[in-house]
Amino acid sequence: MSRISTCFKDLHLEGRKALIPYITAGDPDPGDTVPLAHAFVKAGADIIELGVPFSDPMADGPVIQRASERALAQHINLPQVLAMVREFRQQDSKTPVVLMGYLNPIEAMGYQVFAQAAAQAGVDGILVVDMPPEEAKALVTEITQFEMDPIFLIAPTTSKERIKIICDIARGYVYYVSLKGVTGAATLDVASVAHNIAQIRNETDLPIGVGFGIKDAESAKTIAGVADAVVVGSAIIQKIEQQMSRRSNMIEEAAALIASMRRAMDAEINKVTS
Repeated sequence: MSRISTCFKDLHLEGRKALIPYITAGDPDPGDTVPLAHAFVKAGADIIELGVPFSDPMADGPVIQRASERALAQHINLPQVLAMVREFRQQDSKTPVVLMGYLNPIEAMGYQVFAQAAAQAGVDGILVVDMPPEEAKALVTEITQFEMDPIFLIAPTTSKERIKIICDIARGYVYYVSLKGVTGAATLDVASVAHNIAQIRNETDLPIGVGFGIKDAESAKTIAGVADAVVVGSAIIQKIEQQMSRRSNMIEEAAALIASMRRAMDAEINKVTS
């Protein structure tokens, strides 16, 4: 059983939902990534989603685009991201790490080389935004040999037939994009999210995480009421941006946001089960 599956199994037994923060590797400085990840785990994060900086994103809003630009300006590449995961694993052998990014850097490294290097670094899941399931077989074959989970996005516009295709190839969890648009955009329509999650559950027993549009403790709490995991990215990057001029407070402030979400999510679940 993968670290991701174990994590969700343990959370289910505890009656809790997963909190999955996203950060861009190397932003704002390469030396900040691992300390941020450790601080998030301490604050209540269950899985770390680590973004691989890319110059031509399709799904990232302006906040995460700026994070990638800052990381790329410091020449952060895929091998360096894997080195950060290895460093994280020196102190944390339990928390799952998911790489989120685009296909080009993986193609450049080669599927087999990437899969072996990612597994050796301690990566648990791979989410490639611009890799449709119809073209994913070769990469999925390589990463699953090393017990890494392929994770796919499902959008509000995804058809029932396509949801089934995605769920059949996915492992670990599926990632439901809560709104039409890019990361950090718009306002959550919780009723629509709940309806679409119910449709996805008809096709899979995998946990369902929800991301895009989750900005604060209140929205995290609301989504925790209908999903198995809450994924938050842009709100964290914004907090990091606000604190970049005061580096001594940056990690503390970002972790405080995670802690507030954790408290709110647990309070919501406790209310439902009491």
